Amino acid sequence: MAAYPPTGSFQPGQASVPATKVEVSIACRNLSDRDVMSKSDPMCVLYTTKLGTKEYAEYERTEQVKNTLNPEFVHKFNLTYCFEECQRLRFEIYDVDSPKQALDKHDFLGGIDCTLGEILGASGNKLTKPLDVNGKNSGEILIYAEEVSECKDLATFTMKGHKLDRKDFLGKSDPFLIFYRSNEDNSYTIVHKTEVIRNTLDPNWRPFALMVRKLCNGDYERSIKVECYDYDNDGSHDLIGEFITNMRQFAEGKKTFEIINLKKKDKKKNYKNSGTIELINCRVEVQPSFLDYIKGGTQLNFTVAIDFTASNGNANNPNSLHYIDPYRPNHYAQAIQAVGDIIQDYDTDKLFPVLGFGAKIPPRGHLSHEFPVNFNAENPFCVGIPGVMQAYQNCLPQVQFFGPTNFSPVINHVAKFAAAYPDGSNYFILLIITDGVISDMDLTKNSIIRASGLPMSIIIVGVGPAEFDAMEELDADKGALQNFGKVAERDIVQFVPFREYVGGVASGNLLLSQARLAKDVLAEVPEQFMSYMKKQGIKPFAEARPSQPIQVQ
Repeated sequence: MAAYPPTGSFQPGQASVPATKVEVSIACRNLSDRDVMSKSDPMCVLYTTKLGTKEYAEYERTEQVKNTLNPEFVHKFNLTYCFEECQRLRFEIYDVDSPKQALDKHDFLGGIDCTLGEILGASGNKLTKPLDVNGKNSGEILIYAEEVSECKDLATFTMKGHKLDRKDFLGKSDPFLIFYRSNEDNSYTIVHKTEVIRNTLDPNWRPFALMVRKLCNGDYERSIKVECYDYDNDGSHDLIGEFITNMRQFAEGKKTFEIINLKKKDKKKNYKNSGTIELINCRVEVQPSFLDYIKGGTQLNFTVAIDFTASNGNANNPNSLHYIDPYRPNHYAQAIQAVGDIIQDYDTDKLFPVLGFGAKIPPRGHLSHEFPVNFNAENPFCVGIPGVMQAYQNCLPQVQFFGPTNFSPVINHVAKFAAAYPDGSNYFILLIITDGVISDMDLTKNSIIRASGLPMSIIIVGVGPAEFDAMEELDADKGALQNFGKVAERDIVQFVPFREYVGGVASGNLLLSQARLAKDVLAEVPEQFMSYMKKQGIKPFAEARPSQPIQVQ
């Protein structure tokens, strides 16, 4: 595998690390069955080490695949391969038993240790190893790696089925499609699943978009296999049929593919097909990247909103979530530092407004759910993350913690600014740090739904021991946020409970805790950013434009 930077990046007198991007795919076979009434619901967790250490830290997780002992995970791990480094990896498989993120809430099905070089050095870049549980074999894991191409083509497919075979005894079929890309050893790796269409032999699937590099790594002649299945609740989906094509044929547009069930073909003399899949449309366009917009001058504007309600406890008490410990920052400070350190690199003026809510403030002691933490309404900006931290600490002795916990005022505050920049020149990120349950849930939902059409993302970090079940609803990972018939245009909220980043593998390691927190809370921002730009039809600016200061309204 070529691991040298492109010649266009030649910079005499400079140093450059030879590296390449690698995509890692995971599948498992014959896992242990830990569920009594059904099969396991596995997911894979990847751990990596930092250069010079042997301590593993969680890197990423795949999706959960329900009710199977032979999962093939759609989610891929993207890593940077450096030939000169020993890049240690650990893969662990869990049976998901809870919506909780903590891994001790799930059943451990086995794990293996290897290096990225070991995977790339295996025949066909494919490594197969037995999964180990306390020294016992518990199935096997299949790991496949491939260098990622620079192809930026995005393909949007519209497909439907016609006269598919009936697979259900009392009904028709519940069809869905699975797309696979071919590997060098003629095996196939799963890349996409459509939704299931219930009880029909003539399904119409929703249009879906795939990066061409995901589907065929940018090679338009590379084989693509599409399988059509009848969905079964117990995970034993019935194959209706399959066809093999390539991206070149897809890109030609309207086309009809016969799906063939090979077992059925071998048994029946007059077998023709098991139905057809019609490609109604395939639109291919170059998809700009997040960095293309940043290079074009789009600014990220970072606002912090801090919960000063009474449930945090008296700031002078060491048990308070706002207690200022001279030796270790509290969770509010850690969250600000972790997220702010990343975002500040994309903000040229490094001026960040900081808001407070849920406190009585000077000089009259009135209750406010939207006040500048530096108490300067005309200039609520703090200079850099150190300025944010200083304003936060200076504010603590000047306010009276009160309540309730209302989010909608600070969301509306940032949304007002976002609404003034619909052209893609600015994108706004609101970090809300809170310790409790939202008091104005309906108003908050309405505010988020309205903001979902604006250039804006919301990150919520929950601190302390409270249950944050309501926050998961705002996160809307399982479907668009709705309230009284209103539906969000896109998902703009990411929620994480901070307590999951101060134990386990990161216990006692402040920098590691903050790095994991930043990675998880910011992971969805580029996708949310891109969804706004695409929905509005905004292309990256050809060249960076001078940034304009955000005007206080």
